Amino acid sequence: MRIRGAVLEEIGRSRPFAESLPITISDLDLDGPRHGELLVRIEAAGLCHSDLSVVDGNRVRPVPMLLGHEAAGRVEAVGDGVADIAVGQRVVMTFLPRCGDCAGCATDGRMPCSTGGVANNEGVLLAGGRRLRRDGTEVHHHLGVSGFATHAVVDRRSVVAVDDDVPADVAAVLGCAVLTGGGAVLNAARTAPGDSIMVVGLGGVGMAALLTAVSLGHGEVVGVDAMPEKLSTAVELGATAVYTPAELVDLGVRADLVVEAAGNARAFETAVAATAPGGTTVTVGLPNPQARSEISPLTLVAEARTIVGSYLGSALPSRDIPRYAQMWREGTLPVEKLISSRITLDEINRGMDELADGNALRQVILFD
Repeated sequence: MRIRGAVLEEIGRSRPFAESLPITISDLDLDGPRHGELLVRIEAAGLCHSDLSVVDGNRVRPVPMLLGHEAAGRVEAVGDGVADIAVGQRVVMTFLPRCGDCAGCATDGRMPCSTGGVANNEGVLLAGGRRLRRDGTEVHHHLGVSGFATHAVVDRRSVVAVDDDVPADVAAVLGCAVLTGGGAVLNAARTAPGDSIMVVGLGGVGMAALLTAVSLGHGEVVGVDAMPEKLSTAVELGATAVYTPAELVDLGVRADLVVEAAGNARAFETAVAATAPGGTTVTVGLPNPQARSEISPLTLVAEARTIVGSYLGSALPSRDIPRYAQMWREGTLPVEKLISSRITLDEINRGMDELADGNALRQVILFD
């Protein structure tokens, strides 16, 4: 079938992207679903730093690539071997499918699926191969989803069904921002009533972590960011205190759990330094592979502190997405407040500029 989607043509073009146009809106041919796959009509897709990191070259992927990994839509067709998802159901995409057989899949979410990771790096679906072509040339998939398009063919293991009462834009954000940020609080670390929680880096993932921390009601929730507007938003979302990184250092503020969600080496150092004795630092940001940080091993030993790396919020999407959907339903996790704007597919290059400038939490593309 013919679809319309956002294809990254070249990595590392100059800013502003609205002028250099690294992403073009193209007509493509999409194969039907094979065994164990689904055809999904995309309803909403969020712009995330994981998309931007491919555009700006921090994460090198094969091109041309149809971008987008945080999305939700309706199932329009199912391939052979799919018995638990029906045509018409709303599904949330997840950007790291789990094969269920590798060593990573046996760790209850702590480690990513190695088979899914290989497929993502190669730009193919979990079962292998590509389903996208443009003018006869294959186009790579982005993280098994390629959600910046009118339709996508995905592996069954790349989706989780949600009930119809969850709006498409909220459902999309559950699949990455909430799964990653929320999981940093609920999965990667263990908190108890009275524990203070700090989030360093208040983008979409960081704000999702902050919202999740507020929902627990355990203790003080602190937001840290260099941008005053994001600090104001954090207060609106329930933070009990907010600081710039400089203020944090000057005042010596520390917390029992500190989540680093900036994807920046200096932010990681800030998060480690702000972790209280006996506390835990959870890092979910994805900096440039060449980035390096300096920390004091002696401090870790003397203060009995822990550093945890958490990919995709140490999540099992099939378990966690329904949990977050229920928290949204009950009003304890107002995910819609993470959505800073709703845009069209044609505005995607400008949207990447907004993301790079730190002006947006979650921009969501809405499809007719």
